[in-house]
Amino acid sequence: MVSHIGLVGLGKMGHNMRARLRRGGIEVTGFDPRPEVTDVATLEALVEALPSGKRVVWVMVPAGEPTRGVLAELGKVLTSGDIVIEGGNSHYVEDQERAAELAEKGVGYVDVGVSGGVWGLENGYGLMAGGSSEDIEALMPVFDALRPEGPRAEGFVHAGPVGAGHFAKMVHNGIEYGLMQAYAEGYELLAAKDLITDVHGTFKAWQRGTVVRSWLLDLMVRALEDDPKLAKLDDWVEDSGEGRWTVDEAIAAAVPLPVISAALFARFASRQEASPAMKAVAALRQQFGGHAVKSAQ
Repeated sequence: MVSHIGLVGLGKMGHNMRARLRRGGIEVTGFDPRPEVTDVATLEALVEALPSGKRVVWVMVPAGEPTRGVLAELGKVLTSGDIVIEGGNSHYVEDQERAAELAEKGVGYVDVGVSGGVWGLENGYGLMAGGSSEDIEALMPVFDALRPEGPRAEGFVHAGPVGAGHFAKMVHNGIEYGLMQAYAEGYELLAAKDLITDVHGTFKAWQRGTVVRSWLLDLMVRALEDDPKLAKLDDWVEDSGEGRWTVDEAIAAAVPLPVISAALFARFASRQEASPAMKAVAALRQQFGGHAVKSAQ
């Protein structure tokens, strides 16, 4: 069983994961380009610091080129019997490709979707893993140290073979889009009605006993406590990719996802200073019905 791992990437998530793992009795050697947080100077030094035999390296860097680069470097220094854990938000197809490449050297590959954000250090991380049963079993002490307290099945799942962990996390994030959009639309409607004199209090009252209570609701209450009218924020909202992938998969499988799709498109709309589509609608209404329009400023 694994008791010492390497961790590449000590940003907001990785730094806290290192702390929680150590708190849970797992020895961690971390590597990050920033000297003020790293334990070793190079990726090669990290691998050399791990016990011989089944060495385990958890990669926790942004998806895309950063992850590809780290995995390529690890492929040069790891040997048969070692295991790579990819804990970012990579696309599941890339997991399958990278796993096949590492398998040629006898290196195992496990993809893990990690949920919990900056609160994971105290609350634990929800984990969705993909990989072989043998590799998952060997890594269970690591997963148990990271997951929330309580029944394992309520904070960890071996979702299937390589790729399944990140596919499950992709769908998780798609659901997250829909939930956040629903709370946001409810907030806007409450704020728009003079009848409601305490919007924050209304959200706060939903935290116990109601069917819409959740951790996201708790965070909404916290945000409104800090900024009751959200006046400090712009309405520009980014998407990190998983929502798009979720909708892509739904199209490929002919699975209707109206809520998640609408939530994704709402984020696109948030970035438009002006909407060409709405200009076209205004032009058409004017053309066919002579309806009033507003002139551009």
